[in-house]
Amino acid sequence: MTKHTNIRTKKIAILGSTGSIGTQALEVIAAHEQEFSVEVLTAGTNADLLIAQAKQFNPNVVVIADTAKYAYVKQALEGDDIKIFAGEEAIADVASMNTVDVVLGALVGYAGLLPVITAIEHGKTVALANKEVLVVAGQLVNALSHKHKANILPVDSEHSAIFQCLAGEMQYGNEAEKLFLTASGGPFRGMNSADLQTVTKREALQHPNWSMGAKVTIDSASLMNKGLEMIEARWLFGVAPQNIEVVVHPQSIIHSAVQFTDGSIKAQMGLPDMKLPIQYALSYPQRLHSDFPRFSFWDYPNLTFEKPDLTVFRNLQLAYYAIEKNGNMPCIMNAANEVAVQKFLHDKISFLAMPDLIEKTMNAIPFVANPTLSDLIQTHAEAIALAQTL
Repeated sequence: MTKHTNIRTKKIAILGSTGSIGTQALEVIAAHEQEFSVEVLTAGTNADLLIAQAKQFNPNVVVIADTAKYAYVKQALEGDDIKIFAGEEAIADVASMNTVDVVLGALVGYAGLLPVITAIEHGKTVALANKEVLVVAGQLVNALSHKHKANILPVDSEHSAIFQCLAGEMQYGNEAEKLFLTASGGPFRGMNSADLQTVTKREALQHPNWSMGAKVTIDSASLMNKGLEMIEARWLFGVAPQNIEVVVHPQSIIHSAVQFTDGSIKAQMGLPDMKLPIQYALSYPQRLHSDFPRFSFWDYPNLTFEKPDLTVFRNLQLAYYAIEKNGNMPCIMNAANEVAVQKFLHDKISFLAMPDLIEKTMNAIPFVANPTLSDLIQTHAEAIALAQTL
C-alpha cells in the first residue's frame, strides 16, 4: 500500500496499533483507501506485528515503546522510507505531529493518558477508545479540549451509540435527561458470589459476544468495564452519574440509549462489531459504506433486559462511589483495578479478590479534591505501589 497524496484523505495516527482496537482500525482503513491513510503506528512490545503493519501500510512514523526492541524494528524496516522511534515519550511526541489529522487513542489503561493529552493540547481530533483517559482525568481533559478546540469522538460502542443518538439534538437544545448504558453481563451473568469463588481466568476471558483484549475482557466479566464507561460517559456527555443507568442486555444489540426531557428514548442498534464505531469515529460526520454483516430482527426475536447485581459485581458500585467522590478517587480506583486484573491474569488472586483489592486501595490513598495533572500522576504511582503490596 502506498502513501496517499490526496488532500481529502484523513491522516491517522494509531496509538496502540497491535491491540484489538488498533488491528480492527487498520482493517477499516484498508477498506477505505481513498478516505484514510496511516501516518503513525505505535506499539508496546509486539514488534513483529508492528513491523508487519508498517510493511503493509507504509506509515511516515512507527514507535515501539519497548526500547529494547528498537534495533530489531529499525533493522527490519531498514529498506523502507519510515522513521522509527522508541520509548513511551516518543508515543506522546508523535501524537502532536502536524501531519496528523486524527489520533486514535487505542492504548490500554493509564498508558494512554499523556499521549491523548498531548494530542488535545495540539488541537488534534481524538478518536478515543481508551476510556481510562477520561476516568483518570475527565475534568482536566474536558477543560483542555475546550481550551484547544480539540474534538473528542467516542470509539467505545456504548459511547458511540449515545453520540449517534444525540446527533442533531443538541443544536436545538434537546439535552439528555438520562443515559442507558447497556452491558452484556459477561460470561458470569446470573452467577452468585458462591459461584464466582472458583472461576478461572480462562472462563473469564470467554466473552459471549465481543472479541476484545484480555484487560477489557476481564473488566467486562467483573462489570468494572461498565463502571469505567459510566465515568467516561459522565465527562463525554455532561450527564450526572445518578442519571446514567446500567442495563444488562445479554444480546448486545442495543448498544446504548438516550432518554430526553419529553420522555422519548432513542437507541442505537446493530450487531456487536467494533469496526462499525471505529469507522464512524474516523469518518465523522460522514457515514461510509461498509460490508459489515447487517442486523436482522428475525435473527433476534427477543431482546431482554436485567438489572445488574451490585452485591455480586461490586466493581460497578465502586465506580459509582469513585465518581461521586470525584477528585483523584477515579484515578485511584483505575490504578488499583489495573493491578487487580494483572494479578488475576497471572493467577495471583481470585476473581472475587479483585474488588477487595480495589476497595482497600481506594480507602488508603490520600484524597485530593481538585487534582492537577502532576497530582494525578503521583496518585497513580502511589495507588499502583500500594495495590501491589496488598
